[in-house]
Amino acid sequence: MIHHSPNDVKKLAVFLTSLVLVALMAGLYGALHDQLSFTIAPEYFTRFKYEQFGFEPAWFGVHRPTVAVIGFLATWWVGAFIGLFLGGTALLQPDVPSMRKAILRGVVLTLGVAAVSALVGLTYGWFFLEDAPPGWFLPAEVVDQHAFLSVGSMHNASYGGGVLGLIIALIDMEWRRNKRKAAAA
Repeated sequence: MIHHSPNDVKKLAVFLTSLVLVALMAGLYGALHDQLSFTIAPEYFTRFKYEQFGFEPAWFGVHRPTVAVIGFLATWWVGAFIGLFLGGTALLQPDVPSMRKAILRGVVLTLGVAAVSALVGLTYGWFFLEDAPPGWFLPAEVVDQHAFLSVGSMHNASYGGGVLGLIIALIDMEWRRNKRKAAAA
């Protein structure tokens, strides 16, 4: 018979809660990210994302709420993935407060790197993309191709930044845990 300590049960609860909360935070990030995207390139949604998600603006009254829902749906699952890795690695922490702190720090690092990467991608798109790179979808009817491509670059960089941020957060989490273990020894 396997016996689990109360600390183990609490840590499992923190892990499961982090899956949900990080997914919600990522969804919120996506909703806000897409508000900026829509401000720069409304056609990215009206000519691409609405069709990709099977949405009509009238479903939510006007464009902004529809864009927010699309942003949430496009990113919540990334947050669940991030939460799985951050929460799973945080299970190695000695106690629940350390675990919560490690997850929170990891989320802040991951979302921060994703946001900075999004801005770098937007800047790159704005100043360096004149034509669609190979493999990029660019509807023929897009009027402001420059804005469309810039926002596409922003979206791609944001996802890449999320992965990079997760890697940095996991390295940071383990470095800090090992530093505490060494100091305690």
